[in-house]
Amino acid sequence: MPISISDRAKDLNALRGELLARAKEAGFDDVGIARADARGDLPARLDEWLVEGRHGNMDWMAETAARRAAPATLWPEAKSVIMLAMNYGPDTDPLEILGHRDRAAISVYAQNRDYHDLVKKRLKQVARWLAKTSGAEVKVFVDTAPVMEKPLAEAAGLGWQGKHTNLVSRTLGSWFFLGSIFTTLDFEADKRHDDRCGECRRCLDACPTKAFPAPYELDARRCISYLTIEHKGHIAREFREPMGNRIYGCDDCLAVCPWNKFANRAREEAFHPRDELRAPLLSDLARLDDAAFRAFFSGSPVKRIGRDRFVRNVLIAIGNSGDPSLVPVTTALLEDASPLVRAMAVWALAQLGQGDILRARAETALQAEADEAVREEWRYSLR
Repeated sequence: MPISISDRAKDLNALRGELLARAKEAGFDDVGIARADARGDLPARLDEWLVEGRHGNMDWMAETAARRAAPATLWPEAKSVIMLAMNYGPDTDPLEILGHRDRAAISVYAQNRDYHDLVKKRLKQVARWLAKTSGAEVKVFVDTAPVMEKPLAEAAGLGWQGKHTNLVSRTLGSWFFLGSIFTTLDFEADKRHDDRCGECRRCLDACPTKAFPAPYELDARRCISYLTIEHKGHIAREFREPMGNRIYGCDDCLAVCPWNKFANRAREEAFHPRDELRAPLLSDLARLDDAAFRAFFSGSPVKRIGRDRFVRNVLIAIGNSGDPSLVPVTTALLEDASPLVRAMAVWALAQLGQGDILRARAETALQAEADEAVREEWRYSLR
């Protein structure tokens, strides 16, 4: 006798209940389900954002746009997208470190293990159970895949995309990672969450570089997270002072969100900050060579930007520190092999009022310097 539609729905509802329980056991703090075709508006929105160039030099955003814009393009057989959230809430105010200019501010999510590995492992755990129990096909994705997680999580009822474009949850605040399980199971979708930002604009006003052209719009080219992590070249002068001592990412727009009053500290031990990454000294970080950098940030997402970009960021923080004790370590980096580092060492010394050091070295440096961007930094500092 064939299974009726109502019986199939009952089976899926029962399976859904088990799925939620399994996800919580695996360490996820919230789960929601969206239809794979829930966000038909995404292709046009993504295309507009790319045409305006707001992705900066993240060329992979444009290269994967067709697959990124719609789950059905990425995997045509998918019927449902299960969105899962894992809390990484901090135990202290992430903005407090900004007042300690001799120390580095590292984004909360990057103060311990790389979340990609842990979240994907837990997703696979849940997905394997789902496939074995139901016989359905499944695929898991975490951040690096061409999936627009935040709009899909909004469609799945996990929260809403706030004016800073990040997802906000009534129960988790702003501090959570997202992962997705695509499946051929045809689950009933959860109700989409209402936008509860209201008249609040704290996130927009908090941005040091004015990266939000309007509410719900982000120009990544102005975002400190983009500049310190994704941007590979020299950082434009207009953004250096606003960066302060932020050397990897920026939490300002997340940290000021009023909904964080409902946030709790992360349950997962791997997301608790390593003591040495809570407030590392700029002087120590500036001395890292490539081997020391790799060792110090082993297992951390910071490692992926490489030593040269990292020290570039550290030198910008040194330039903003006003701390004369950092002059010797900065001066030593004028001879660094990386043009990114040499350029920012020049800028940092100028910011620290060390014109005499720069003038004494300028003629020799300009004669020996092959990189035009570094030469320009020297000329600018000596004006």
